[in-house]
Amino acid sequence: MSEASWQFGGEFDTAAEEERISFRRGLEETPEMDITPLIDMTFLLLIFFLVCTTAALEGAVELPPAKYGTAVGPASAVVITVADRPGAKLPAVYLADGKKGSPLPDNVDSQEEGIVRAVEAGMAAGKSIVLIKAERTVREGEVVRIASAASRVPGVQLHVAVMEVR
Repeated sequence: MSEASWQFGGEFDTAAEEERISFRRGLEETPEMDITPLIDMTFLLLIFFLVCTTAALEGAVELPPAKYGTAVGPASAVVITVADRPGAKLPAVYLADGKKGSPLPDNVDSQEEGIVRAVEAGMAAGKSIVLIKAERTVREGEVVRIASAASRVPGVQLHVAVMEVR
């Protein structure tokens, strides 16, 4: 500011200053559409569909063959075969290698009792390994129930195998 704009006593002379300032009209802004929310929604939908489609594709998984599994022969093990019966409450449990003979009764307690007796008889004959062969369609809970019945006998080693029905 120049000396002319100041008066005695240090007050500011606004009239002299207004003469030097010219007020111009600003440029008008053209309205623009903000598409940021549209882009956000597009990415959210894309992520949603990617997550949903990958979850649907994970139904069947091809497992690699076992590298460290040990072979168990039926001569050295007590073999229990579990076969699926569509529409039945319980699977068919055979105390043999395959569907040989008649299955155990359709009662949970009777099946578990028969499994314990067969494993005890196998232990007496020197067979400390129990091999449970289940068809692929048998529910996991049923295999766990049969394995827990077989493991009631102390000193038993459990092995589980999955059979492909052909």
